[in-house]
Amino acid sequence: MRTVVIGAGMAGVVAARELTRNGDDVVVIDKGRSPGGRMATRRDGDARFDHGAQFFTVRDELFQQQADDWISRGLVHEWCRGFDSHDGYPRYVATNGMNSLVKDLAQDVDVRCSVTATHIEASPSGWLVRVSDSDDLSCDKVIVTSPIPQTNALLAWSGVEVPPEIASCEYDPTVALLVVTNASPSTLGVHGGVQDPDEVFSFIGDNMRKGVSSIPAVTFHANAQWSSQHFEQSDEWLHDQLLASSTRWLSDVTVLSSQVKKWRYATPKNVWPQRYWCNNAQSLCLAGDVFGGPKIEGAYLSGHFAAAALA
Repeated sequence: MRTVVIGAGMAGVVAARELTRNGDDVVVIDKGRSPGGRMATRRDGDARFDHGAQFFTVRDELFQQQADDWISRGLVHEWCRGFDSHDGYPRYVATNGMNSLVKDLAQDVDVRCSVTATHIEASPSGWLVRVSDSDDLSCDKVIVTSPIPQTNALLAWSGVEVPPEIASCEYDPTVALLVVTNASPSTLGVHGGVQDPDEVFSFIGDNMRKGVSSIPAVTFHANAQWSSQHFEQSDEWLHDQLLASSTRWLSDVTVLSSQVKKWRYATPKNVWPQRYWCNNAQSLCLAGDVFGGPKIEGAYLSGHFAAAALA
Protein backbone atom coordinates (compact mmCIF):
# COMPACT_ATOMS: atom_id res chain seq x y z
CA MET A 1 0.00 0.00 0.00
CA ARG A 2 1.23 3.48 -0.79
CA THR A 3 0.38 6.39 1.48
CA VAL A 4 1.00 10.10 1.01
CA VAL A 5 1.12 12.23 4.16
CA ILE A 6 0.67 15.97 3.70
CA GLY A 7 2.46 17.94 6.39
CA ALA A 8 5.78 17.16 8.11
CA GLY A 9 4.90 18.45 11.55
CA MET A 10 4.61 16.19 14.58
CA ALA A 11 1.32 14.51 13.57
CA GLY A 12 2.38 13.85 9.98
CA VAL A 13 5.80 12.44 10.79
CA VAL A 14 4.46 10.21 13.58
CA ALA A 15 1.77 8.84 11.26
CA ALA A 16 4.32 8.22 8.51
CA ARG A 17 6.69 6.47 10.90
CA GLU A 18 3.97 4.13 12.13
CA LEU A 19 2.80 3.27 8.61
CA THR A 20 6.38 2.71 7.44
CA ARG A 21 6.87 0.28 10.31
CA ASN A 22 3.66 -1.42 9.19
CA GLY A 23 5.20 -2.05 5.76
CA ASP A 24 3.53 0.73 3.76
CA ASP A 25 5.37 2.72 1.13
CA VAL A 26 5.04 6.21 2.63
CA VAL A 27 5.95 9.64 1.30
CA VAL A 28 5.63 12.81 3.38
CA ILE A 29 5.48 16.16 1.60
CA ASP A 30 5.69 19.61 3.16
CA LYS A 31 5.90 23.08 1.67
CA GLY A 32 8.42 24.13 4.34
CA ARG A 33 12.18 23.86 4.10
CA SER A 34 12.52 21.27 6.86
CA PRO A 35 10.33 19.03 9.06
CA GLY A 36 8.86 20.50 12.20
CA GLY A 37 5.74 22.51 11.42
CA ARG A 38 4.90 24.69 14.40
CA MET A 39 7.67 22.99 16.36
CA ALA A 40 9.98 25.51 14.73
CA THR A 41 13.55 26.43 15.61
CA ARG A 42 15.58 29.23 14.06
CA ARG A 43 19.25 30.16 14.29
CA ASP A 44 20.70 33.67 14.26
CA GLY A 45 24.46 33.29 14.51
CA ASP A 46 25.14 31.57 17.84
CA ALA A 47 21.57 32.23 19.00
CA ARG A 48 18.94 29.49 18.75
CA PHE A 49 15.23 30.30 19.09
CA ASP A 50 12.21 28.08 19.52
CA HIS A 51 9.76 30.45 17.85
CA GLY A 52 6.79 28.07 17.64
CA ALA A 53 6.04 25.63 20.47
CA GLN A 54 8.11 26.52 23.53
CA PHE A 55 7.90 23.31 25.57
CA PHE A 56 5.73 20.24 26.02
CA THR A 57 4.08 18.39 28.87
CA VAL A 58 3.10 14.74 29.18
CA ARG A 59 -0.17 13.27 30.43
CA ASP A 60 -0.61 10.16 28.27
CA GLU A 61 1.32 6.92 28.89
CA LEU A 62 2.05 6.37 25.20
CA PHE A 63 3.58 9.81 24.80
CA GLN A 64 5.46 9.33 28.08
CA GLN A 65 7.23 6.35 26.52
CA GLN A 66 8.35 8.56 23.64
CA ALA A 67 9.46 11.32 26.01
CA ASP A 68 11.44 8.82 28.10
CA ASP A 69 13.21 7.63 24.96
CA TRP A 70 14.18 11.20 24.05
CA ILE A 71 15.35 11.88 27.60
CA SER A 72 17.47 8.71 27.68
CA ARG A 73 19.24 9.82 24.49
CA GLY A 74 19.83 13.37 25.69
CA LEU A 75 17.48 14.92 23.15
CA VAL A 76 15.11 16.29 25.79
CA HIS A 77 15.55 17.72 29.28
CA GLU A 78 13.26 19.18 31.90
CA TRP A 79 13.04 22.96 31.97
CA CYS A 80 10.87 23.53 35.05
CA ARG A 81 7.64 22.46 36.75
CA GLY A 82 5.72 25.68 36.45
CA PHE A 83 6.54 29.33 35.95
CA ASP A 84 4.65 31.47 38.44
CA SER A 85 3.97 28.47 40.68
CA HIS A 86 5.10 24.84 41.00
CA ASP A 87 2.36 22.47 39.78
CA GLY A 88 4.39 19.26 39.61
CA TYR A 89 4.19 18.78 35.83
CA PRO A 90 7.56 18.88 34.04
CA ARG A 91 7.90 21.28 31.12
CA TYR A 92 10.21 19.53 28.70
CA VAL A 93 12.32 21.18 26.02
CA ALA A 94 14.47 19.80 23.21
CA THR A 95 18.15 20.43 23.84
CA ASN A 96 18.80 21.20 20.17
CA GLY A 97 15.55 23.05 19.55
CA MET A 98 12.00 21.77 19.24
CA ASN A 99 12.20 20.87 15.56
CA SER A 100 15.01 18.40 16.37
CA LEU A 101 12.38 16.05 17.85
CA VAL A 102 10.40 15.91 14.61
CA LYS A 103 13.63 15.35 12.68
CA ASP A 104 14.49 12.51 15.05
CA LEU A 105 11.17 10.79 14.34
CA ALA A 106 11.62 11.36 10.61
CA GLN A 107 14.98 9.58 10.32
CA ASP A 108 13.61 6.47 8.59
CA VAL A 109 10.79 8.24 6.74
CA ASP A 110 10.80 9.57 3.17
CA VAL A 111 10.20 13.27 3.83
CA ARG A 112 10.26 15.66 0.88
CA CYS A 113 10.33 19.33 1.84
CA SER A 114 9.72 22.40 -0.34
CA VAL A 115 6.96 20.40 -2.05
CA THR A 116 3.50 21.99 -2.12
CA ALA A 117 0.31 19.95 -2.53
CA THR A 118 -2.35 21.89 -4.43
CA HIS A 119 -5.34 19.54 -4.25
CA ILE A 120 -6.41 15.92 -3.85
CA GLU A 121 -8.48 14.03 -6.41
CA ALA A 122 -10.10 10.61 -6.37
CA SER A 123 -8.61 8.23 -8.94
CA PRO A 124 -9.53 4.71 -10.14
CA SER A 125 -6.74 3.27 -8.01
CA GLY A 126 -7.28 5.47 -4.95
CA TRP A 127 -6.06 9.06 -4.76
CA LEU A 128 -4.01 11.51 -6.77
CA VAL A 129 -2.22 14.25 -4.87
CA ARG A 130 -1.57 17.15 -7.22
CA VAL A 131 1.75 18.84 -6.53
CA SER A 132 3.08 22.18 -7.83
CA ASP A 133 6.47 22.18 -9.59
CA SER A 134 6.85 18.41 -9.16
CA ASP A 135 5.36 15.08 -10.23
CA ASP A 136 1.88 14.29 -8.94
CA LEU A 137 1.67 11.44 -6.43
CA SER A 138 -0.64 8.46 -6.90
CA CYS A 139 -1.50 6.51 -3.76
CA ASP A 140 -3.94 4.21 -2.00
CA LYS A 141 -4.28 6.32 1.14
CA VAL A 142 -3.83 9.93 2.20
CA ILE A 143 -3.30 11.52 5.60
CA VAL A 144 -3.68 15.31 5.75
CA THR A 145 -2.26 17.12 8.78
CA SER A 146 -2.25 20.72 7.56
CA PRO A 147 -4.35 23.42 9.32
CA ILE A 148 -8.02 23.01 8.48
CA PRO A 149 -8.39 26.06 6.17
CA GLN A 150 -5.56 24.65 4.05
CA THR A 151 -7.06 21.15 4.28
CA ASN A 152 -10.42 22.45 3.02
CA ALA A 153 -8.69 23.86 -0.06
CA LEU A 154 -6.87 20.58 -0.69
CA LEU A 155 -10.14 18.61 -0.52
CA ALA A 156 -12.22 20.96 -2.69
CA TRP A 157 -12.23 18.53 -5.68
CA SER A 158 -11.88 15.29 -3.74
CA GLY A 159 -15.57 14.48 -3.29
CA VAL A 160 -14.94 14.02 0.45
CA GLU A 161 -17.44 15.67 2.77
CA VAL A 162 -15.82 16.69 6.04
CA PRO A 163 -18.12 17.25 9.03
CA PRO A 164 -18.96 20.96 9.25
CA GLU A 165 -17.69 21.09 12.83
CA ILE A 166 -14.23 20.28 11.44
CA ALA A 167 -14.43 22.26 8.20
CA SER A 168 -15.39 25.44 10.08
CA CYS A 169 -12.49 25.26 12.54
CA GLU A 170 -10.83 28.64 13.08
CA TYR A 171 -7.38 29.46 14.42
CA ASP A 172 -5.79 32.17 16.49
CA PRO A 173 -2.65 33.61 14.89
CA THR A 174 0.57 34.40 16.75
CA VAL A 175 3.17 37.04 16.02
CA ALA A 176 6.59 36.28 17.50
CA LEU A 177 9.46 38.65 18.22
CA LEU A 178 12.93 37.07 18.42
CA VAL A 179 15.53 39.11 20.28
CA VAL A 180 19.26 38.50 20.80
CA THR A 181 20.58 40.30 23.89
CA ASN A 182 23.97 40.75 25.56
CA ALA A 183 22.80 39.01 28.77
CA SER A 184 19.84 37.10 30.16
CA PRO A 185 17.08 39.47 31.33
CA SER A 186 16.56 39.31 35.08
CA THR A 187 12.86 40.11 34.64
CA LEU A 188 11.87 36.63 33.44
CA GLY A 189 11.75 34.88 36.79
CA VAL A 190 13.84 32.08 38.18
CA HIS A 191 13.40 29.84 35.13
CA GLY A 192 13.64 32.44 32.39
CA GLY A 193 10.02 32.13 31.31
CA VAL A 194 6.73 33.90 32.04
CA GLN A 195 3.18 33.18 30.87
CA ASP A 196 0.55 35.88 30.18
CA PRO A 197 2.75 38.62 31.65
CA ASP A 198 0.89 41.66 30.28
CA GLU A 199 -1.71 42.90 27.80
CA VAL A 200 0.48 42.22 24.73
CA PHE A 201 2.38 38.99 25.32
CA SER A 202 1.17 35.46 26.06
CA PHE A 203 4.63 34.00 26.66
CA ILE A 204 8.23 35.15 26.99
CA GLY A 205 11.10 32.69 27.17
CA ASP A 206 14.89 32.99 27.33
CA ASN A 207 16.17 30.17 25.14
CA MET A 208 19.58 30.19 26.84
CA ARG A 209 18.08 29.58 30.26
CA LYS A 210 15.94 26.86 28.70
CA GLY A 211 19.20 25.17 27.72
CA VAL A 212 18.56 25.56 23.99
CA SER A 213 20.77 28.50 22.96
CA SER A 214 24.44 29.10 23.77
CA ILE A 215 23.79 32.85 24.07
CA PRO A 216 20.82 34.89 25.36
CA ALA A 217 17.99 34.64 22.84
CA VAL A 218 14.50 35.67 23.93
CA THR A 219 11.25 34.62 22.24
CA PHE A 220 8.22 36.90 22.72
CA HIS A 221 4.81 35.56 21.66
CA ALA A 222 2.10 38.18 21.21
CA ASN A 223 -1.24 37.00 22.57
CA ALA A 224 -4.17 35.94 20.38
CA GLN A 225 -6.06 39.23 20.69
CA TRP A 226 -3.08 41.40 19.78
CA SER A 227 -1.95 39.06 16.99
CA SER A 228 -5.45 38.89 15.46
CA GLN A 229 -5.89 42.64 15.59
CA HIS A 230 -2.56 43.46 13.92
CA PHE A 231 -1.65 40.36 11.90
CA GLU A 232 -2.03 42.02 8.48
CA GLN A 233 0.27 44.90 9.33
CA SER A 234 3.72 44.95 7.72
CA ASP A 235 6.53 43.00 9.35
CA GLU A 236 8.36 46.29 9.95
CA TRP A 237 5.37 47.76 11.83
CA LEU A 238 4.88 44.58 13.87
CA HIS A 239 8.58 44.48 14.74
CA ASP A 240 8.66 48.09 15.94
CA GLN A 241 5.48 47.76 18.01
CA LEU A 242 6.51 44.51 19.69
CA LEU A 243 10.05 45.72 20.33
CA ALA A 244 8.62 48.81 22.03
CA SER A 245 6.32 46.59 24.13
CA SER A 246 9.25 44.36 25.10
CA THR A 247 11.24 47.22 26.64
CA ARG A 248 10.01 46.63 30.20
CA TRP A 249 11.17 43.00 29.99
CA LEU A 250 14.57 43.94 28.56
CA SER A 251 15.25 46.89 30.84
CA ASP A 252 18.57 45.56 32.17
CA VAL A 253 20.04 44.21 28.91
CA THR A 254 21.07 45.51 25.49
CA VAL A 255 19.29 44.35 22.34
CA LEU A 256 21.81 43.17 19.74
CA SER A 257 19.39 42.09 17.00
CA SER A 258 15.69 41.36 16.56
CA GLN A 259 13.24 40.00 14.00
CA VAL A 260 9.58 39.09 13.59
CA LYS A 261 7.99 35.74 12.69
CA LYS A 262 4.28 35.14 12.03
CA TRP A 263 2.04 32.11 12.50
CA ARG A 264 -1.31 32.52 10.75
CA TYR A 265 -2.66 29.17 12.04
CA ALA A 266 -1.04 28.97 15.46
CA THR A 267 -3.76 27.59 17.77
CA PRO A 268 -7.12 25.98 16.89
CA LYS A 269 -10.07 27.59 18.63
CA ASN A 270 -12.07 24.37 18.81
CA VAL A 271 -11.05 20.70 18.90
CA TRP A 272 -12.68 17.61 17.36
CA PRO A 273 -13.32 15.10 20.20
CA GLN A 274 -11.68 12.13 18.40
CA ARG A 275 -7.97 11.79 17.61
CA TYR A 276 -8.60 11.78 13.84
CA TRP A 277 -11.32 11.74 11.20
CA CYS A 278 -11.54 9.25 8.30
CA ASN A 279 -13.81 9.01 5.27
CA ASN A 280 -16.18 6.05 5.00
CA ALA A 281 -13.71 4.03 2.94
CA GLN A 282 -10.99 4.48 5.57
CA SER A 283 -8.64 5.67 2.83
CA LEU A 284 -8.37 9.38 3.65
CA CYS A 285 -7.67 10.61 7.14
CA LEU A 286 -7.35 14.03 8.76
CA ALA A 287 -5.05 14.44 11.77
CA GLY A 288 -3.24 17.14 13.72
CA ASP A 289 -3.72 19.22 16.84
CA VAL A 290 -7.34 19.98 15.92
CA PHE A 291 -8.00 16.29 16.66
CA GLY A 292 -5.79 15.73 19.67
CA GLY A 293 -5.72 19.13 21.30
CA PRO A 294 -3.46 22.14 20.63
CA LYS A 295 -0.38 20.64 22.26
CA ILE A 296 2.58 18.60 21.08
CA GLU A 297 1.22 15.57 22.91
CA GLY A 298 -2.12 15.94 21.12
CA ALA A 299 -0.47 16.12 17.70
CA TYR A 300 1.68 13.06 18.50
CA LEU A 301 -1.32 10.98 19.58
CA SER A 302 -3.39 12.14 16.62
CA GLY A 303 -0.72 11.00 14.18
CA HIS A 304 -0.28 7.70 15.96
CA PHE A 305 -3.96 6.78 15.99
CA ALA A 306 -4.63 8.06 12.46
CA ALA A 307 -1.95 5.66 11.22
CA ALA A 308 -3.50 2.83 13.21
CA ALA A 309 -6.90 3.56 11.63
CA LEU A 310 -5.50 3.36 8.10
CA ALA A 311 -3.23 0.39 8.81
